[in-house]
Amino acid sequence: MEAAGFRSLSRLRLGLSGRLFLLTVAFVVLAEILVFVPLLASYRQSRLSDRVAAAQVAALVLRAAPEGNVSEDLARRLLTGLGARAIAVRDGEAWRLLSVDPMPESVAETVDLRVQDWEGSIRGAFRTLLFPADAPIRAVGGGQGGVGAVEILLDEAPLRSRLIAFALRLLAACAVIAAIAAGLVFFVLQRSIVRPVLQLARNIAAFADDPERFDRPAACSRRTDEIGQAETALARMKAALGGELRQKRRLAELGLSVSKINHELRNLLTTAQLLGDRFETVSDPVVQRVAPRLVATLDRAIRFCEATLAYGRATEPNAQRRMVALAPLLDELTDLSGLMPAAGVEVSVCAPADLEIDADPEQLLRALTNLVRNAVQAHAAARTTDASVVIEGLRDGSRGAGQVTILVVDNGPGVPPRARANLFAAFQGSTRPGGTGLGLAIASELVRLNGGTLGLDETANGACFRIVIPDRAIQAKAA
Repeated sequence: MEAAGFRSLSRLRLGLSGRLFLLTVAFVVLAEILVFVPLLASYRQSRLSDRVAAAQVAALVLRAAPEGNVSEDLARRLLTGLGARAIAVRDGEAWRLLSVDPMPESVAETVDLRVQDWEGSIRGAFRTLLFPADAPIRAVGGGQGGVGAVEILLDEAPLRSRLIAFALRLLAACAVIAAIAAGLVFFVLQRSIVRPVLQLARNIAAFADDPERFDRPAACSRRTDEIGQAETALARMKAALGGELRQKRRLAELGLSVSKINHELRNLLTTAQLLGDRFETVSDPVVQRVAPRLVATLDRAIRFCEATLAYGRATEPNAQRRMVALAPLLDELTDLSGLMPAAGVEVSVCAPADLEIDADPEQLLRALTNLVRNAVQAHAAARTTDASVVIEGLRDGSRGAGQVTILVVDNGPGVPPRARANLFAAFQGSTRPGGTGLGLAIASELVRLNGGTLGLDETANGACFRIVIPDRAIQAKAA
């Protein structure tokens, strides 16, 4: 548990800057290692080459001596100056040896400087550095001044000491270079990448804490790279999402207000329903004709208010579809001409008496009421003459295996082109001053709940809304 906690704490403390610094140091060290190994092998080769070059001078002394013989004192001084045990010189076909000590039985390694072997040089350098031997090293080089070849036996200890000193100096230089390079790379990356990324993270965290704040400026630089694109995208997201959240909050507050209004409206409608029940006892024929419709309308309004309160929002319940006669439903819409008596709008119905539709009668009537009311109000706003609204119903196919089309046609001003894009969107499809744009949105939702579609036909004058509701047998077959 403690080890796991320590690892978690270490991961938390090692941020992007620390990881970037460690990666930079690691990559620089790796690059220097790739340079260090060849340099170490090259230094060993150069030391051996220097010894062989000095041995060539000694070979000239051997050639100049009478009959190739030199005194023991001169031979010792030559070998001591070279740091060698013995020198062998090939003069023509004969070999001449310069040595004062007995020749060793074996050598640790033979290095032929006349052949370029980098793999062997690297392997020999690490062997000398890590695994030194007591036997000498035999180095072979080309001769000069008529000398065919020169061989020299060297003790490995002095070579190893010089190789260690060179490796330490090289490591110190590599460490300094790595620190400087890592620091420069870290500084540049910190300024150009890490700081902007951290700023983006802080902006995102601040936006997550309070996404609806509009007074917070968007931190956008003038960069054109990926970080600049991320900053621009974040600024756009903050503006768009912040606006959406503010609108959702306002809609939520509006929904709460509507719920309160519905609560009070239900009480008022209940009282109106009780008063409307008394109209049934009046013997006036007009009252007898209007009273049932009034009571039914109030009853539907009360049920809708109760459903709204039950759900806490204006969400429509599932449709209770059944086959109902369409003509009686359409006849109830003719009274909507009284909404604007001064406009003189005539609402007429054209539907066969035996036409039946597979739909929820209350939801269908509400959708048609919204369409007809919008048409009457459009006539009143435009003050058109001979204003009329025609509601037509017809069936395509047999009962239970076809579809019913309902047309709501008016000769009013029509729907402006600018309103057609969001015609069925809540709060966006209004075409008259003071309108909320909810009527067509509610009508579209109600028709959709009944498995149908609501659309606007292209007409030369006025507007024509088309409702198409297929029978459930057709829908089941399509599914």
